[in-house]
Amino acid sequence: MAELIVTTGNDIPGETIVKTIGVVQGSTVRARNIGRDIGAGFKSIIGGEVKTYTDMTKNAREEAYNRMVNDAIDKGADAVIGVRFTTSMIMQGASEMLAYGTAVKLKK
Repeated sequence: MAELIVTTGNDIPGETIVKTIGVVQGSTVRARNIGRDIGAGFKSIIGGEVKTYTDMTKNAREEAYNRMVNDAIDKGADAVIGVRFTTSMIMQGASEMLAYGTAVKLKK
């Protein structure tokens, strides 16, 4: 199978969408840990990037994205358009990262 096209746009230049399959999504829930919180506390005093949280967020985004792509592949999509990311707090110290978009079939 050719590589799945993924875009934040609502169309794909040079391609014709022939069928909308539907919404596809992927998510992950991540929790902070005490070691990160201590380091973040120090950073809040001196300022600067909290690298451990940056890394945690990046990894969560990649996991949610990969799960969304796998959902699209499982549904037989050629592409995912209108991709968005969102987060929400699940409980104190734990957040969900959600990637979602519209799976489509392209003209062959």
